[in-house]
Amino acid sequence: LPMDEELMRLLGRMRYRASYGQNALAHTLEVAKLAALMAAEMDGDQKLALRAGLLHDIGKALTQDVGGNHVDLGVEVCKRHNEHPTVINAIYAHHGHREPDSIESAAVCAADALSASRPGARRDVLENFVNRVKDIEEIALKNRGVRDAYAINAGREVRVFVDAGKINDAQTTVLSKKIAKEIEKKVQYPGEIKVTVIREKRDINYAKQNIKGKK
Repeated sequence: LPMDEELMRLLGRMRYRASYGQNALAHTLEVAKLAALMAAEMDGDQKLALRAGLLHDIGKALTQDVGGNHVDLGVEVCKRHNEHPTVINAIYAHHGHREPDSIESAAVCAADALSASRPGARRDVLENFVNRVKDIEEIALKNRGVRDAYAINAGREVRVFVDAGKINDAQTTVLSKKIAKEIEKKVQYPGEIKVTVIREKRDINYAKQNIKGKK
């Protein structure tokens, strides 16, 4: 992508910056690629999303020399070089300073959250991930009739096993919605979490061969 020389230089400097152990340039490239893919899926401008992703954290290259908030610094340098308004909005929006006003900006916000929260990406993320999984399972387990609950797929799904003698089929639907609502209110997570309630009833009997009279 054509880009001003100063912005290219600042992007290069991000190779030597880190956020909670995650390399800033690696994070930036990951966000840019993810944002472009998501924008393309939503009929957005793929190149603009890629550009916004590349520049969303550009202010981090300036914080050590200038000081201040990387969002404000990023906006300032991008405005100075007449970057697209969507790029400016993405810089503001990825930290909640403003609402995303386009598909491309929303894609950058989602990509930033995915990259930062991926288990192992940052030092604090693994601990947060473990706590999140524990919280999800505890929310499910406290409901009447629940026998077991397991968070799977990196915490993106929770499978809840209920006692068929205490919960009927209609109640499983109500329970899954209730658990989903509680997770929405009490747990912070990127994307969505699938809640699957499993009710299984097994009736077991045995067929025995009558061997009376056989020699």
